[in-house]
Amino acid sequence: MAARKASRVLARLSTAEKNAALGRIAALLEQEQEAVLEANAKDLAAAKEAGLEDAFVERLTLTPERLRGIANDTRSVMQLPDPVGEVFDSRTLPNGLWIGRRRVPLGVVACIYESRPNVTIDIAALALKSGNAAILRGGKEARNSNAALGELVQRALAGTAVPADAVQVISDPDRAHVDELLEMNDLVDVVVPRGGAQLIDYVRRKATMPVIAHGDAVVQIYVDEFADLDLAEKVVDNAKTRRYSICNAVDTLLVHRAIAEPFLRRMAARWNGKVTFIADERAYPVLAAAGAPVERATEATWRTEHLALRVGVRVVDAMEEATEHIERYGSHHSDAILTENYSRALEFLDVVDSAAVYVNASTQFTDGAQFGLGAEVGISTQKMHARGPMGLRELTSYKWTIIGRGQVRPL
Repeated sequence: MAARKASRVLARLSTAEKNAALGRIAALLEQEQEAVLEANAKDLAAAKEAGLEDAFVERLTLTPERLRGIANDTRSVMQLPDPVGEVFDSRTLPNGLWIGRRRVPLGVVACIYESRPNVTIDIAALALKSGNAAILRGGKEARNSNAALGELVQRALAGTAVPADAVQVISDPDRAHVDELLEMNDLVDVVVPRGGAQLIDYVRRKATMPVIAHGDAVVQIYVDEFADLDLAEKVVDNAKTRRYSICNAVDTLLVHRAIAEPFLRRMAARWNGKVTFIADERAYPVLAAAGAPVERATEATWRTEHLALRVGVRVVDAMEEATEHIERYGSHHSDAILTENYSRALEFLDVVDSAAVYVNASTQFTDGAQFGLGAEVGISTQKMHARGPMGLRELTSYKWTIIGRGQVRPL
């Protein structure tokens, strides 16, 4: 109930009032790092003691540099145009009625997410700027970090026009709280789950309100026979190794047979043992001869989101085989073609049905900040309401506004 009341206040605030609150959050992220880092250290110690994977621990980790980056992302949201109140598709009807659509906040947005505590601030900032209240529930592995960040946001909102209840963090790991939240369709307008397939499926089964899912991301890059191999080597390296534990890192390389041997030798040399290849029967001998760490692929390889320094490799005979593979095994998140053939590039853009489709660029650009949206609530792989990175506009709906001069509808 408190979040619903706060959302009504937020919906009427000016852009300047909302930006002032965001500025306070950014300032405290830089000024009061110690408490957040101490809380994060507890989470990291527990994660390591539990034997969680390195990629998981990396996503959980906060550092002074990362906190400064989160603060800068929050300031970036301040600079973005406020979508609330925007009027579009307006026109005057033959009867003299003026009609248009006006952007309004969704209301109360709940987000259930896993190990990345930066999500707490990202979503809070976007929700506040777009006039929405936010109820946030992170994973149990980050409960200390999320609690500290939630307290920081509460302190930042004190003394601003934004009600303190506009951002609420549920830090208790008991799943009963999630079940209770998912039944509150009278108080929560939409829920956004961010995480693995198990979390997404659970929320979809239990939620009584609309769900916008940010799920598994099996990302594929097709290296065409007409690819510039220097460009392809650089792009694939970035797509895998810049940050390997994020959802837009490449998981599968589909390589045209005409350039498979020289390209795979290039990648083996560039990575020099840093990345393990999981290869099909045609790629395996090439990589083994190049001295690369290589394993044999199975059917499960092509459906795996690695989040690690591992990449599947399949040699294909034609682009059609690559796009069929993407359709069968992909998650409709981010996929790319590397080619100098213009018609091939256009065909790939037409055929591949993903939220983000690239030509000659790294898939690691699928990110709200990189798309000019500021931070993101999630990256939606579904088609209704929002698709791709969810920024400010995706956190709004619209209402019809009609202005007349006494018009009445005839019998």
